[in-house]
Amino acid sequence: MEKKLGFIGLGIMGRPMVRNLLAAGYQVHVYSIQASEIQDVVKDGAIAETDAQSVVAMADITITMVPDTPQVQAVITSVLPVLKQGKIIVDMSTISALSTKELAAKVKETGALMLDAPVSGGDKGAIAGTLSIMVGGEKAAFETCLPVFNVLGKRVTHVGGSSMGQVVKSCNQVLAASTVLALGEALVLGTKAGADPAKIMEVMSAGYARCGAIEIRGANILQGDFAPGFKSKLQYKDLRLAMELSRGIDAPMPVASIVHEFYKTCMAKGLGEEDHTNVIRLIEEMADVEVRVGTGK
Repeated sequence: MEKKLGFIGLGIMGRPMVRNLLAAGYQVHVYSIQASEIQDVVKDGAIAETDAQSVVAMADITITMVPDTPQVQAVITSVLPVLKQGKIIVDMSTISALSTKELAAKVKETGALMLDAPVSGGDKGAIAGTLSIMVGGEKAAFETCLPVFNVLGKRVTHVGGSSMGQVVKSCNQVLAASTVLALGEALVLGTKAGADPAKIMEVMSAGYARCGAIEIRGANILQGDFAPGFKSKLQYKDLRLAMELSRGIDAPMPVASIVHEFYKTCMAKGLGEEDHTNVIRLIEEMADVEVRVGTGK
């Protein structure tokens, strides 16, 4: 019999993920602190619940997809009384690796199991069901959840024990954020020198410089479209988590430290709700040039 699913957190990522699970034939019980988000997926077939406890009570596998460590801590703490053997919590948020280990231990005391399974791919990956999913936790729980992961993602990797999903996500975010900033520098350099930024992007997308930032957000950047697919404030949060991890293990992070400061500037300018590629706007301001279709020679 198909396992019943729960989903807590219905933001930019959560809603399309729920829709993909519904399209695959799963029964999905949902909850969000925003009633409008619940109704948005109920019309697609999801079953509304009144709180997180009710979701977990109804589901065999419950996915959480919320903004940060405090929210995950609050959700997991609230559902501990209804957890029992056979139930699995899958946290697909990006949070502290240390907190993940602590929460997984508390969940295990109830007889249930917890996986940390953060994702990469943004809203476009969530909509298309092509997310990259990195999973930490017990292999048996991973195998149980694999059919669900395969609905949500194109590449699903069990990366180790509890918290290793979060560790690998930090690695991913360091490279992803650094790439976006470097892309901005390259585009601004060429545009100010007189080259067509669309041509620059075309050339880079075909060579060794090709990257996900170009493939997924390149067209948006050239149009000056910074509507959020993955919010700048969340990239800032993810870099903070990576910096915290690096301090705990004495891992040098000179490049990520600089990138982190650029995202801090985005926060100071009130740009946290825009897409994470908006960090490119800071380079544009510094150079007094805009990277847009039609600029350059």
